[in-house]
Amino acid sequence: MTLTLRRAERRNAVNQELADALDRAFAIAEATASVRVIVLTGAGGYFSAGTDLSEGTSPKTPDGGSYGFVRRRRSVPVIAAVEGFALGGGFEMVLACDLVVAARDARFGLPEVKRGVVANCGAFFRTPAKLPATAATEMLLTGDPISAPRAVELGLVNTVTEPGHALAGALELAGRITANSPVAVAETTRALIEARDLAEEPLWPLTDRASQTLWASPDREEGIRAFFEKREPRWTVR
Repeated sequence: MTLTLRRAERRNAVNQELADALDRAFAIAEATASVRVIVLTGAGGYFSAGTDLSEGTSPKTPDGGSYGFVRRRRSVPVIAAVEGFALGGGFEMVLACDLVVAARDARFGLPEVKRGVVANCGAFFRTPAKLPATAATEMLLTGDPISAPRAVELGLVNTVTEPGHALAGALELAGRITANSPVAVAETTRALIEARDLAEEPLWPLTDRASQTLWASPDREEGIRAFFEKREPRWTVR
């Protein structure tokens, strides 16, 4: 199953409608025996800019959590096919996938600190789980993106393709997976996700606490206003 984020006018930023659609699609995939792998990609030459800031908070669903799948229990492996950029919540969606194929000119980043907010969909612990801790900390504290070749060096990306060919690369990888035992792949994926969930369960409250602190902070309002006004934020030193 190929799922394509289609909000090109908003750089595929996720609103509640898109999160609900992803939630439904993942539920269908889990209930359909012929769906062996999900490939998640974006339209318009980029993956996703994350949360639609006009909505305020990351859209959630009861079964999937943020964006409809970030915390979903599943047995179907997910491959992210990334063109252009995956930023903020878009990068956290990539972190929720099992494998990553990216175009050579793709970029990955967590710019939340530049907007007066914090990454609240798992990046606090999934970034250092998938990248070296120093690289993860640099991404989280500077907000600066990394390139696809750098992401390969750090162990985040499985395969790099030429621009425009990330989806084809992801489908080739999916074909290698579907050549294997359906039951073995499903049970392996289920075990990996359950192990991840057990490790992450005590860590989500740390994210919630940071998010609540920023929600009450004037930095959040100033950062988001500056983003929409296309200017540098004017932080208040306290």
